[in-house]
Amino acid sequence: METTIVICGVGLIGGSLALCLKGQPGLNVIGHSPDASLAEKYVRRGVVDSATTSLREAAEAADFIFLCVPVGVLDDYIRQLSAMDLKAGCIISDVGSTKSSVTDCARAADLKPAVFIGGHPMAGSERSGVEAASQHLFENAFYVLTPEPATPIDALERLSALLRHTGAKIVRVDAGEHDEIVAAISHLPHLIAVALVNQVRKHNETNGLYASLAAGGFRDITRIASSEPVVWRDILLNNRHVLLELIEEWQEEMKRFAQMLRDEDGEGVSEAFRTAGEFRRQLPERRKGMLQSVYECYVDVPDHPGIIGRIATELGSRRINLSNLQIIESREDVPGVLRLSFRTQEDLDQAVTLLEGLNHSVRF
Repeated sequence: METTIVICGVGLIGGSLALCLKGQPGLNVIGHSPDASLAEKYVRRGVVDSATTSLREAAEAADFIFLCVPVGVLDDYIRQLSAMDLKAGCIISDVGSTKSSVTDCARAADLKPAVFIGGHPMAGSERSGVEAASQHLFENAFYVLTPEPATPIDALERLSALLRHTGAKIVRVDAGEHDEIVAAISHLPHLIAVALVNQVRKHNETNGLYASLAAGGFRDITRIASSEPVVWRDILLNNRHVLLELIEEWQEEMKRFAQMLRDEDGEGVSEAFRTAGEFRRQLPERRKGMLQSVYECYVDVPDHPGIIGRIATELGSRRINLSNLQIIESREDVPGVLRLSFRTQEDLDQAVTLLEGLNHSVRF
């Protein structure tokens, strides 16, 4: 018997999920969007088997429903589904980066005879939209499921079995615990990056050297400040109770640093860096996580005509996917510096091996 999977919101995450499931034996993947032009695009790009603008038509035929829509509209979708004649045992899940609020909403909405199980694939991309969807997006990433104590075990097992097609590692976590963890490792860093960039922006209003000298490292460590404003507005407001506690903790950490500087406590500053470095070295280097990894290297190049083109050609001839190339420095008296960006660690590794073999100086 064919299993019908409905994906509401076929963008980066929904489209990647669809590509993992489409073509698997016995699975029929239907995309939903209220926008007819988007529904047509899903089919035209071959991401889904079919698409519809009718949520009711899709949902009432579904064995699985994935809500891959922004966090800010999840509650509305849950309420709409609660008024529909869903199949007994239909499993509804989402992909939002906050879990407590949608779990509370689903519980209050009483979706029976369907079952809601919160989900969060911890992988992403700096690109967005269905055009950025990839069958490999979730490989080696954690895919978090947040069942409740009353969640039927068979439903949880069915969802886990389906998601194994993504190549992700399925992890089961309490919704509240999930929100506390992602707030610390993703939501708070985004807030800090935005605050830091805005602080420098204000200084730059009276001295343009701030922006000029902020190239390179500063730009790299604050890149998440460029994340989509509306998406992050909804995420941060949705998880605000956890974030407010973390902001207080962060302010206490900054006060401790300030006191060490007032006291000229060099030993204390060194110890803070030592413990942070020690913990950071324990973190997995190549597993996908909440913050998208940066796959970049810097190449020193002499000021010779055509050198940049030759490097790009060499990479292309080896089918190494170069996603971006930036000239950071190029003057007669200074060697040029290229920043090369790649979409995967594998592409970066292959590029470094190739370029070093061609006697280029490569740095990270």
